[in-house]
Amino acid sequence: MSIEVNSISKSYGEQKALNEISFKIEKGEIVGFLGPNGAGKSTLMKILTTYLLADSGSALVNGHDVMTNPKEVQRFIGYLPEHNPLYLDLYVREYLAFNADVYNVPKSRIEEVIQLTGLTPESHKKIGQLSKGYRQRVGLANALLHDPEVLILDEPTTGLDPNQLMEIRNVIKNAGKNKTVFLSTHIMQEVEAICDRVIIIDKGQIVADNKLDHLVTADKEQVVEVEFDYKVEEQLLAKLENISSYINTHDMTWELTFVTDKDMRPAIFDFANENGLKTLQLNQKNKNLEAVFREITK
Repeated sequence: MSIEVNSISKSYGEQKALNEISFKIEKGEIVGFLGPNGAGKSTLMKILTTYLLADSGSALVNGHDVMTNPKEVQRFIGYLPEHNPLYLDLYVREYLAFNADVYNVPKSRIEEVIQLTGLTPESHKKIGQLSKGYRQRVGLANALLHDPEVLILDEPTTGLDPNQLMEIRNVIKNAGKNKTVFLSTHIMQEVEAICDRVIIIDKGQIVADNKLDHLVTADKEQVVEVEFDYKVEEQLLAKLENISSYINTHDMTWELTFVTDKDMRPAIFDFANENGLKTLQLNQKNKNLEAVFREITK
């Protein structure tokens, strides 16, 4: 088990940031950690990285307790905090060399992480001369420097433009091929593109924990967009099995909602044949992660 969290609680004065949080992450999983602002995401990540102590409960990283054995935990973790702390007056290689000494890793590792994170074109510059996207790459390179088994990334793509965002996404995906990744972000498309599993936290408590594809289909509601070649009477559509609503969105195009885990597209195709119609297009429209997130945390 890469990460094991057992009944972790943490308060700041009267405010309870985490309330009996528990979950496990297997080795090799890429897990998205989502929640509204102030939900407790950063607090939990700081506890896992030994930066903060929990008030109660326990957490293990690669079998080592974050409270009683923090030095051992730090050997296994690569951490990119939300506000990436960098020495802007240092050159990229100079900064990485400094941290290589801290981690006691060979200097040859510096060139490896520079290549891995796509820093080569800018690696001759001072960090203060870099764009936000390249500064994030420096932070990722530093997190990967000691080849940790677990990566904890807190909002790694905040403030990036679409091109930078795509580049950092690819870096994370490549790094996650042989590591466990625990990733916090507000960008749902990032989670959909990168993660296998999603944990959603709200008001200090876990409100969802599932595989990504299971999460977006968990409520058994199915929406199908269909375009017929001729006008259809509503009373005919109302007779379709499991149908809960039907909306005429444009001309002969309908949005049909069913409550079932059965794929209703074959039934719609049969319905068209039985009524002398043709289906010009037939598309299943599943909920995306953003819609699920809004429903769970509203």
